[in-house]
Amino acid sequence: MEDLEKELRVLIQKSCDLDDARMATLTDDSPLVGPESPLGLDSLDALEIVTAVQRQYGVRIDNQNTSIRVLQSVRILADFIRSEGARA
Repeated sequence: MEDLEKELRVLIQKSCDLDDARMATLTDDSPLVGPESPLGLDSLDALEIVTAVQRQYGVRIDNQNTSIRVLQSVRILADFIRSEGARA
């Protein structure tokens, strides 16, 4: 697991107040939000994650379509942060 993915797992755990047992079920490719998510996160959790990511990494997730796309998994979110960081 890469460093950014590890950081994102910690950020998600803190933002959504998740215990270690629930986080242990999450892989880098698991869905983060929705019925398929092993974490059982909903749209309010997604908003918490988006807010924390924007604050921590200085990227803009400025609309619902972008949120849906980047919150598909930890790996996709990390790739988005890397690509936005490269543009800055």
